[in-house]
Amino acid sequence: MSNPPASDASRPATYYHLARAVLYREYLIFVRYPANAIGGIVIGLIFFGFLFYGGRLLAGQAFTDSIEGLVVGYFLWSLSVGAYSSISNDIGSEVQWGTLERHVMTPFGFAPVALLKGVAKVVRTFLTSGVLLAVMLLVTGSTLQLHLFTVVVIAGLSIVSVLGLGFAAGGIAVLYKRIGNWLNLLQFGFVGLISAPAFDLGWAKLLPLAHGSALLQQAMVDGVRLWEFDVRALALLVGVAVGYLGLGYVVFRAATRRARRLGVLGDY
Repeated sequence: MSNPPASDASRPATYYHLARAVLYREYLIFVRYPANAIGGIVIGLIFFGFLFYGGRLLAGQAFTDSIEGLVVGYFLWSLSVGAYSSISNDIGSEVQWGTLERHVMTPFGFAPVALLKGVAKVVRTFLTSGVLLAVMLLVTGSTLQLHLFTVVVIAGLSIVSVLGLGFAAGGIAVLYKRIGNWLNLLQFGFVGLISAPAFDLGWAKLLPLAHGSALLQQAMVDGVRLWEFDVRALALLVGVAVGYLGLGYVVFRAATRRARRLGVLGDY
């Protein structure tokens, strides 16, 4: 007589279950605390309003002629900040709450849990940044070429490198604890990275966001579709994304291993 099939509760958890749980957790946070999400959009619009109206007041028509580029750049910056803070700030919060060791003791390991939590927050950031983009287009009266597949692929690959930076920053936060101000300072550096294509520096393509910013400008302003880009340009975008994500992962693992050796993993 054969044994009855094991119930779902007795089966070992897989990465599918982990991803589903993390995404559902992010959905619950979004639904239960909508004021926080709305507040983020409002703050983003206030900053954009300062840039838009202040730039138009100072530069006049010259600024208005380049407004599409500003909208695209600000859209990518909002995505980048969300991707970076999704890992670095989340790990910092886990350290403060004293729940960090729970993630370390999971059968999946700390790094996969942190990465999936970051991806879940990036999905939410895409939604909020999409709303922000729509309002910016209404405020400025500008038009962009919004081919959804192209925009999502290029913007997604662009911010993967930022996830790598968030991983590295999160590992440093685990090791040195109270460095939130320094981690937040890096977010303003994203402005320079996104603006790098305007300086036409060849080596800047190897930096996070720089090459992706140039391709996203072509996609959203000039209407270039994904399959119309040069293969080498797309290969470089993928290479930069994978390279920085891998580098951030290595730094994260090294920092967390050192924190465990020093016995400061659960300290704050």
